[in-house]
Amino acid sequence: MKNAQSLLDHLRENRREMVRFLENLAFAESPSSEPESQDRVLSILSSALTSIGYKSWRVRGRNSGGHLYARPRRRMRQRPVQLLIGHCDTVWPLGTLEEMPVGVTDGVIRGPGVYDMKGGLTQMVFALKVLRELEIEPSVTPAVFINSDEEVGSRDSTRHIRRLARAAERAFVLEPSLGPKGKLKTARKSVGCFSVVVEGIAAHAGLDPEHGASAILELSYLIQTLFSLNDPERGTTVNVGTIEGGLGPNVVAPECSAVVDIRVRSHEDARRVEDAIRSIEPVTPVVKLRIEGSFGRPPMERTPRNRLLWEPARRLGAEIGLALEEAEAGGASDGNTTSQYTATLDGLGAVGDGAHSRHELVYAEKMVERAALLALLLMEPSRYAERSAP
Repeated sequence: MKNAQSLLDHLRENRREMVRFLENLAFAESPSSEPESQDRVLSILSSALTSIGYKSWRVRGRNSGGHLYARPRRRMRQRPVQLLIGHCDTVWPLGTLEEMPVGVTDGVIRGPGVYDMKGGLTQMVFALKVLRELEIEPSVTPAVFINSDEEVGSRDSTRHIRRLARAAERAFVLEPSLGPKGKLKTARKSVGCFSVVVEGIAAHAGLDPEHGASAILELSYLIQTLFSLNDPERGTTVNVGTIEGGLGPNVVAPECSAVVDIRVRSHEDARRVEDAIRSIEPVTPVVKLRIEGSFGRPPMERTPRNRLLWEPARRLGAEIGLALEEAEAGGASDGNTTSQYTATLDGLGAVGDGAHSRHELVYAEKMVERAALLALLLMEPSRYAERSAP
C-alpha cells in the first residue's frame, strides 16, 4: 500500500506530541472506583477528537463516571461503520502519582495506566489524526466509544457496547498487546465467578462432636471436586481463590464459603463447567450447599468472522516492518462483548509491560508503529453489507 510508509513517517514526526499526550492522560488519574475522577481524562479525549473533526457526546453513567462516544462531524450516512473501543479507567487509586510518577526515559514512558490502557487511547487518537492530516477518508466510517468501567467488568457500559457492535461492520479494541513481542489478541477466555456456601451443624468439638456436621470438612471435599474440573488441554482453569468460615477451634464449623474463578475458551466449555458445578452434591447428607454465580463476559473465539481481521492485520503489519503474531489472553475485555456481534480484533494498543503492576511502561517507538497499523486497518475496504452509524 503506497500510503503505508507515509503514514509511518508522519507519525514518527509526531512522536513527541504522542508522548506528551500520553503523559497528560496519565497525569489525569482515573480509578474506576472514583467516578468523578473520569471527567478530566474524558475531557482531554473529547477535546482531542473534536480538534480532528469529530463530534463527541458524553454518555451519562448509572454507576460509573460515564463514557464518550464520537464520530466524524462530516460523514456519508450510508457508509458502514467500524468501531474503536477503549477504556479510560485504571486500577490505580487517586494519589498513586506520588509513588509512581509519570516520566519518560530513553524512549520508555512510565506511569499509572500508561500500558493499560492510556497508551492505546493515544494510538487511537493519533491514528485518526494522521488520516485527517493526510486527507485520507476511510470507506468505513470510524466511530469511537471510550468507557470508564472496563476494569470493574463494564457493567454500566456493556449495554452501549452491544448496541454499537450490532451496528458496526468490525471492531478494533485498543487493549494492550500481549508480551514483549506485542502479540495481537485473537482469542480471549470467558471469566466466571462463583461462590459456594456450605451450611453444616454447629456442635461442641470436645463434648458432642458427633452431633455436628463440619462445613469445613465438607468444603474440603468440594474444593477437590472443583479442582478436578481443571483441563489444561481444553484451556479450562478452575481456581478456589478464597475461603472463610468457622467459629473457633472448639466448635464444629456451622458454615464456610469459597469463591471460585473459572476461565474457559468456548461457550460449550462454559456450559459444561457451570453444569458440573451446579450438580455437585454434598458428601455429608445433612449438609446443605448454596451455589451462586455465573460467567460474565462470553469468550472471544477465533471465529471465521474474526479471522477476517487478523489476516489483513498481519499483511498490513508486514508493510511497515512488523512481524505480527497472535495469542490468546486469559483475561476478558470489551472485545469479548463486541465479538458476539461483529468481527473483532483485540490487543491493538500499546507494546510494553506491567499491566496492574508498579513497573507499568510503554515503548514510545512501538506506540508510533501501532498507531500506523491501526490507521492502515481503518483504511481497509468494506467486506460486508452497509450499515448506518447509530
